[in-house]
Amino acid sequence: MSEQDAANQDAPKNDLPKKYEPGRAMKAANSVMRVLARAGLIPKTSVLSVRGRKSGELRSMPVTPIEVGGSVWLVSPYGTVAWVHNVRAAGEVTLARGRTTRRFATREADAVEAGPVLKRYVAVAPLVLPYFTAKPDDPVEAFAAEADRHPVFELAMLDEA
Repeated sequence: MSEQDAANQDAPKNDLPKKYEPGRAMKAANSVMRVLARAGLIPKTSVLSVRGRKSGELRSMPVTPIEVGGSVWLVSPYGTVAWVHNVRAAGEVTLARGRTTRRFATREADAVEAGPVLKRYVAVAPLVLPYFTAKPDDPVEAFAAEADRHPVFELAMLDEA
């Protein structure tokens, strides 16, 4: 065994989470999910709409908002994707489900606040686990440690349409 092999054997394993790379299939699935969620046919899923920070056009995608500690939260399980940049720029979003549409102000959570929300989120939406380093049984601190990779926004209702 070479010295390099020995050094690599002793090095910690790279346990980075899976990277989100939406292809055509994922984009098509999101389009279908958006229609079904808007109709209220997918449990726990709503349609998030936010103004594009560059285009000003309304952008929509399916999301799974969750309640933790009496507040409603949006989680980006796939990292700092386009909608996260748009929410940061706009400061407000609309969530639609069935015949109900609600407008919310947004506030980005810090790591301490995000920890319990992220832990709850993977319990509600376990399909996103490959994108997290923390495992469902890990303590909240493990989720807080990766909060910089999974933005979390608290929602405060502005009005209901």
